[in-house]
Amino acid sequence: MSSSGAPQTPLLDRVASSRDLRNLSIEQLTQLSNELRAETIHQVSRTGGHLGAGLGVVELTVAIHHVFETPKDRLIWDVGHQCYPHKILTGRRDRMSTIRQKDGLSGFTLRTESEYDPFGAGHSSTSISAGLGMAVARDLAGRDNHVIAVIGDGAMSAGMAYEAMNNAGSLKSRLIVILNDNDMSIAPPVGAMSAYLSRLFSSNSYLTIREALKQVATRFPKPIENAARRVEEYGRGMVTGGTLFEELGFYYVGPIDGHKIDQLVPVLRNVRDSEATGPFLIHAVTKKGKGYPPAEASADKYHGVTKFDVVSGTQSKAAAKAPQYQNVFAKALMAEAAVDDKIIAINAAMPSGTGLDKFADKFPNRCFDVGIAEQHAVTFAAGLATEGYKPFCAIYSTFLQRAYDQVVHDVAVQNLPVRFAMDRAGFVGADGATHQGTFDLAYLSCLPNMVIMAASDEAELMHMVATAAAHNSGPIAVRYPRGEGVGVDLPERGTPIEIGKGRVIREGSKVALVSLGTRLVECLKAADDLAARGLSTTVVDARFAKPLDAALIERLARTHEVLVTVEEGSSGGFGASVLQHLAARGLLDHGLKIRTLCIPDEFFEHAKPEDQLQAAGLMAPSIAQTALSALGVVAGDKPARA
Repeated sequence: MSSSGAPQTPLLDRVASSRDLRNLSIEQLTQLSNELRAETIHQVSRTGGHLGAGLGVVELTVAIHHVFETPKDRLIWDVGHQCYPHKILTGRRDRMSTIRQKDGLSGFTLRTESEYDPFGAGHSSTSISAGLGMAVARDLAGRDNHVIAVIGDGAMSAGMAYEAMNNAGSLKSRLIVILNDNDMSIAPPVGAMSAYLSRLFSSNSYLTIREALKQVATRFPKPIENAARRVEEYGRGMVTGGTLFEELGFYYVGPIDGHKIDQLVPVLRNVRDSEATGPFLIHAVTKKGKGYPPAEASADKYHGVTKFDVVSGTQSKAAAKAPQYQNVFAKALMAEAAVDDKIIAINAAMPSGTGLDKFADKFPNRCFDVGIAEQHAVTFAAGLATEGYKPFCAIYSTFLQRAYDQVVHDVAVQNLPVRFAMDRAGFVGADGATHQGTFDLAYLSCLPNMVIMAASDEAELMHMVATAAAHNSGPIAVRYPRGEGVGVDLPERGTPIEIGKGRVIREGSKVALVSLGTRLVECLKAADDLAARGLSTTVVDARFAKPLDAALIERLARTHEVLVTVEEGSSGGFGASVLQHLAARGLLDHGLKIRTLCIPDEFFEHAKPEDQLQAAGLMAPSIAQTALSALGVVAGDKPARA
């Protein structure tokens, strides 16, 4: 370590881009890996972000950039949260201190950020599909570059990965898939014999002999040809565990130790130089958090961290002022499950992120983590609902997008009482455009039979969970944000609220501010500002995006000069529904001034949530100014009291 706390990295200091790795020896690559790991730990300790996944692929990253000619050879990282070492090696080391901050580097791969990021991602299991598209485009254009997709074992639990592999196996385009396996049970022990066999099976001489034997086999009757092929494939499968991938049409190599440069480089070279056609799958066994003891010892392997002390691993976390919404959801659901044994909890590889790890501790037989398989999660819940159970699907808003057809086809069309708990609704900050939960109101509001609630605070969330548990006549969803609540007192158990009924928080006569969700606090501040200007202001917590509280909305429209809806969601959501309803009732025909505040029609990249809300015009000053503008009041003017 230097006096500044930064590690000594003499070899890494000479790397300006991946091209500088090409002529390094195995020994130098090993040293570089050690320096890269130390640099990654140092950088993330100062900024926070994703750490464990990146530490697990340090050697793999170095080996890929050494063997392949990136960026000409396309390298795709599935999800992308393991890409920090990749960014350091590809000319972005001097900007790592800005990662996940406004106008800084993305925490994921991003096409607009670097030519070394050919495909952006934040959701899992897209890499093989994208890579196959690039490989086919290469073939059509007559180019000869390689396409490499690195996908984790967790991402392999999603059906999309197998759809892509099935297609790749039939197309026979050259595609290299590297399975980064840090938790799979199918892998036999990795040792010297496995490494030797992997080098042998990936060598050109073996592949040439294999191809020749296949040609000989074609001279025999079809049953004998098929038997010979299966003997070879299953023989290798018994040694390597790759039979499944072979059946999908991939040539399987592995498993190899993903932390040993001297094993990775020869295999990658063999595959690169192979004259065989069709896709390859290289199975590399790694360890998440590798090389940093606090991460290795942690249950989540330091997947996502705040700033931390490198020596102790202690993370810097401000004292919580209120419980996090995800934990309030878990508390509410456990209270309902304690008195109703039909309640089932489902999540898609996010047990701690949704709070359901706590539910699983208390009700282990009624909690299901289905893996990164949101489509399956929703239809699984639909199946449970047909048999009289009460499934709660706890899925981040951004991830529920991946199961939209199942929400429509398997739940809404059949009017099944599946409960959707949409965590991380609205802006989520540093994770950027791929993770903002901004579209759920729009994509659910258009569905017949759907009930949609939005919690304005943590107590309301408890009441809405109780409402969902009691609602058994069709699908129902509740959305709530990331982070801490506002600090209100919580009941032991929620109380169901009447479907489709909002609540008036403050009664006025001139301006009506109708909030859906957690913008209520800002609406109250805006009302104070307007009141100071002499404008009597009503503030409403709508509670329901669907069904609308039609009676309340119509009363506000008839008795106020200005009506402003406020939601932390995209256009086409709550405000659009209010506008359409009032238009249909003829309540826009007599001078009502209506404004619908929502997230502008653009994707918001990483920044602090408060910065994103400010930019979107959803903070109190913008809300108040919207009402003033509707009244024709110029900033600085003092309207007459009303």
